[in-house]
Amino acid sequence: MSAHAVRAAAVATTTTKPQRDRVRTYRPHHRVVSTTAARPSPRASAAPRRWSADAATTPSLPLRANSRGDRIAVHAGAAAATPPTKRQPGESLNAYSVVMKFGGSSVADAARMREVADIILAFPDELPVIVLSAMGKSTNNLIEAGELAAECGADAVASLAPIARLRDLHREAMDDLRVDDATRDEVDALLDEMQRLCAHVADEKKLTPRNKDAISIGIASEQRDAFDIGLTTTDDFGNGNIVDVTYDLVASALAMKPGADSKRVVPIVTGFLGRGEKTGLITTLGRGGSGAFCTLVPIRPHLTATVIGAALNVPEVQVWKDVDGVLSADPREIDNTAVLEFLTFEEATELAYFGAQVLHPQSMRPAMDKDGLRRVCISHTGPHTTAFACVRVKNSYNVTAPGTLIGHARPRGDDDPNWMLTSIVQKKSITMLDIVSTRMLGQYGFLATVFEVMERNKISVDCVATSEVSVSLTLDPAKMWSRDLVEEELEALVRDFEENGIARVTCQTGHSLISLIGNVRRNKEIVQRSFAALERADVTVKMISQGASKTNISLLVNGDEGTEAVRAIHAEFFT
Repeated sequence: MSAHAVRAAAVATTTTKPQRDRVRTYRPHHRVVSTTAARPSPRASAAPRRWSADAATTPSLPLRANSRGDRIAVHAGAAAATPPTKRQPGESLNAYSVVMKFGGSSVADAARMREVADIILAFPDELPVIVLSAMGKSTNNLIEAGELAAECGADAVASLAPIARLRDLHREAMDDLRVDDATRDEVDALLDEMQRLCAHVADEKKLTPRNKDAISIGIASEQRDAFDIGLTTTDDFGNGNIVDVTYDLVASALAMKPGADSKRVVPIVTGFLGRGEKTGLITTLGRGGSGAFCTLVPIRPHLTATVIGAALNVPEVQVWKDVDGVLSADPREIDNTAVLEFLTFEEATELAYFGAQVLHPQSMRPAMDKDGLRRVCISHTGPHTTAFACVRVKNSYNVTAPGTLIGHARPRGDDDPNWMLTSIVQKKSITMLDIVSTRMLGQYGFLATVFEVMERNKISVDCVATSEVSVSLTLDPAKMWSRDLVEEELEALVRDFEENGIARVTCQTGHSLISLIGNVRRNKEIVQRSFAALERADVTVKMISQGASKTNISLLVNGDEGTEAVRAIHAEFFT
């Protein structure tokens, strides 16, 4: 429903009193100016500067007012003496120029939807594709409704609290936005379909992954459904993966036909959804578990955005969230966190994998792909360049914040003397397996045997550390997307090792994994200073793991010492 509401808000914005424009002059680096703060270009790499002494040499631009009275400056290339008129985004463009993804908190209610509409309309010289998540908490309510429906009778479905919350949330937003009757009927039909699906679950007394995906459609469907513009996945219900045919299908579905009308339409696309490659049925792209910056929220709509960006070859994909960018640590644990100005794709992937789920690791794949699928470039060298250059994380609550730019290489290179530690991430509730066997001495194939056991038990491994006679592994419950890592499964895993004479296994639960993402060239100094800080804080390190890339160093500590470890290391490097 959020796509319909944002569209309604955008229409209201562009049709309300065109002559409200109060023409004033301002500077081109203040393309959008609120009554209280300046709004930068969507691609601004730094916060816009206030008017200063050098402004006398800066050409003046006329301003116009948007729906809230903010003053919007005309693009520098379009400055003129005549008063500007209201413009639809990208009227003069023949190709999409940016993908803008807004999370559930950015479209949580009618007021936030108006803000999103204003952000989109504030840049008439961009032609965006918009990717939206469901309204705030909708996905959680949908899954809760499905789970409760599996435990009650069909007659009780209509009175389920999460279904009532969903209806109230969306009807209140429609009332506030004064949406047209056709849109209201369409949203009501989706809500009714969601309730019918829950009743079907109640009859079956089982919430299957396929049913869970179907229920998600009830609210997450948008004006241009991702599954109908070519977003194709494997047939893994609840955890579908993008298949390569998606890129050509999306490019074809959203292609602008030669000679088309100059008034461009902004596609508003669902995140989180796809269509199974073989079955043709609706799938979802998976959900994230507990992370450093968010807990149990849909995270793969970011993948939808980057896939569309790669398919359309836009210069930039923007992810608009409720934080100022990627942070140096979890703000719930550290008071003085810093916003990171820049991340490489490799750093962003490591951060996401180890818990800072501002972006899902898979969402980096379209930008990092180097297998000839025409997805990656650093600079545009000609008309056939076919990839976007960067991802930018911005705050829809604080549009003047420059955000975090994620790209292929640091602007000042790896030799930047000021770059040491990028960010610190803590993952909690980590289980460690200590596998001991003298068979490791001088033998080959032992690790292969260990991982065969893990594969048989369908358990994912995070970190690995080895010695002459032992292997230590960490297991993350969040990677077990389809089930919890329960005690019975761990016991079965231990039996598999011991009864087959492979090794003696010790299982320890309740640990925290502290991951340090930093400069490849300064890992020795990072380790030295981190251990000194942990020594002062009286924190014991039980395991250390470092990959060959040296981008990430992971330290395993007792769970009750995890937060203290993060604070000690953050104070060492960031204060």
